[in-house]
Amino acid sequence: MKKWPVLIIAFVFCGLTAVTAQQKGKFDFAEETFDFGSIKEDNGSVEHKFLFTNVGDAPLVIQNVQASCGCTTPAWSREPIPPGEKGFVTAKFDPRNRPGSFRKSLTITSNADQSSKVIYITGMVEQKPRTPADLYTHKVGNLRMKYQSLNMGNITTEKPLSRSFDLYNDSQSAIAFQDKFDKPDHITIQLEPMVLGPQTQGKIIITYNPKAKNDLGFVSDPIKIFTDEATESEKPMRVVASIEEYFPPMTLEQLAQAPKLTFSSMVHDFGDIKKSAVVNADFVLTNSGKSPLNIRFIKPNCGCTVVNLDKMDIAPGESVTMKVEYDATGRRGTDQKSIVIFSNDPSAPTQRITIKARISESS
Repeated sequence: MKKWPVLIIAFVFCGLTAVTAQQKGKFDFAEETFDFGSIKEDNGSVEHKFLFTNVGDAPLVIQNVQASCGCTTPAWSREPIPPGEKGFVTAKFDPRNRPGSFRKSLTITSNADQSSKVIYITGMVEQKPRTPADLYTHKVGNLRMKYQSLNMGNITTEKPLSRSFDLYNDSQSAIAFQDKFDKPDHITIQLEPMVLGPQTQGKIIITYNPKAKNDLGFVSDPIKIFTDEATESEKPMRVVASIEEYFPPMTLEQLAQAPKLTFSSMVHDFGDIKKSAVVNADFVLTNSGKSPLNIRFIKPNCGCTVVNLDKMDIAPGESVTMKVEYDATGRRGTDQKSIVIFSNDPSAPTQRITIKARISESS
């Protein structure tokens, strides 16, 4: 008979526990999306406070608010919100360098019945007027350019390529260009106009002869132009390009008779090595085509990698060994390097192999 009071107490306790477990806070936002409308980039950040009521039956605790973009900074009620009370989530949006329409989310993590909830801010950023300093960020003397490097992009050895780049005279006096240049022979420079008026725009025209460069892959050449300015009259720049060998269109029959470069493997993993280790790997290169194969260039992307290949000309059916040495000195963690091989294989003239290692701190 004495067991009944114990059972009753246990039953009541379980019931209370079940009721407590069902009690949750609940968000009721006045709005879940706010439109800032049109805002000006140069007016700085804008902010909106989302208000909500806890319509649940237990205190509501916001654990975190994560914005979808670094341009948005959230803030929120840090104390528990009792049932029936109000709280907030604030979104501060920075429009700098973000012209155009936007829609950003804020993900709220809490102990509410819906543990994750998303609210949004939207709007349109009116771009601020761009000054010459904004448009032409690199300046030498009174001459401004968009970049110090003049990028010719991807070009082939088929023929020379010309490209123009904007210049801007940021002074109140005219700048006269001198008819002399410091440049390699495969680059031709033209300036228009030769006298650039104050606060006006001109251009530099680069004509690049990739065949005369006699190189493949990413290349970079220093150049200089000269003006009549009293100071900083020398204007150093770089011309960069990515050169690929040109192959004329070929029929299927011609491709079947062409050289073909294949590798024993495309990746070698040295595994775990010490930070002062110098390790070696062999890659077997085979000409599986029907014409002589010529290796044009071999380019590792790091001075820590040395490549040796005894023969650059490989007969049909012949194989040669390419030796790769990797020096881990001064490197740490997981390291991965690539070696680019350029050949006269028209179907795959540029191929890349990879070496990798995990370098320990212990010597």
